[in-house]
Amino acid sequence: MLDLVSVRLFILAVEFGNLTRAAEVAGTVQPVVSTRLKALEAALGRKLLDRTPRFVRPTEDGVAFLAKARALMAAHDSAACFDDAPTMRFAIGASDHALGTGLEHVIRHVRAALPSRSALELRSGTSLQVRAAFDDGDLDAVIVRREAGGAEGEVLGLDPLGWRCGDDDALAPDRAVPLVTLGPACGVRAVAVRRLDAANRPWREAFIGGSCSALLAAVRAGLGVAPMGAVASGRMGDVGPRLGLPDLPPSEIVMLARTGSPTAAAAARALDAAVRTLLREA
Repeated sequence: MLDLVSVRLFILAVEFGNLTRAAEVAGTVQPVVSTRLKALEAALGRKLLDRTPRFVRPTEDGVAFLAKARALMAAHDSAACFDDAPTMRFAIGASDHALGTGLEHVIRHVRAALPSRSALELRSGTSLQVRAAFDDGDLDAVIVRREAGGAEGEVLGLDPLGWRCGDDDALAPDRAVPLVTLGPACGVRAVAVRRLDAANRPWREAFIGGSCSALLAAVRAGLGVAPMGAVASGRMGDVGPRLGLPDLPPSEIVMLARTGSPTAAAAARALDAAVRTLLREA
């Protein structure tokens, strides 16, 4: 019979593309994951993963087994539950400027770490909004962007801020910089405005949006320039050095979480690992 722990580790290894990250999510260490996966391959008589020091990828047999593995774990989770209620609820808050286009990546990886019948909920907004919801007890974990320092939470990494623009003509040097932002309540906008004012560079509000996706649409349409992190902008190039705009400081990406159960702890570990992966690639 197949070892279900090993099957779940295989799914995590494929999702995260890295044995160390899979181990972090599972609450174990990389050698244990490696040993269990080798035993799973031996039991199946198939090589499931191609391994390098930096990543793992499923082989052709691994891709074929992945769908079966997910179905097997879903059947296991269903068999272990005797009513229609979700096995757990895990609510995440995410600063749009912290994750932006990386949100899909994070959701997918957290879901992979949870039982199939879990209820995953997510709220997106500014860092102040999601932090307030966390403090009120409405959210189990939040990912926020910290511009002004602080000691609370776990720092997952740094995300560089830059000036994102789809049309250089929107930044004529003799005109005010047309800003594309989430509005006055946004911490990233505040940093950008302070740097522009310190450099005696005039600016104007060109676009105020409700999400980073809206900001990207605006800059690609040529409305102006958006101060955004590498992750939130989908790693769009920084035009600041070329256009003489002031440097923007990197921001800390921070997680705050409550883990009152083993499953919630697994979800928090998956959230941690998914965001660290995004930042490492930024």
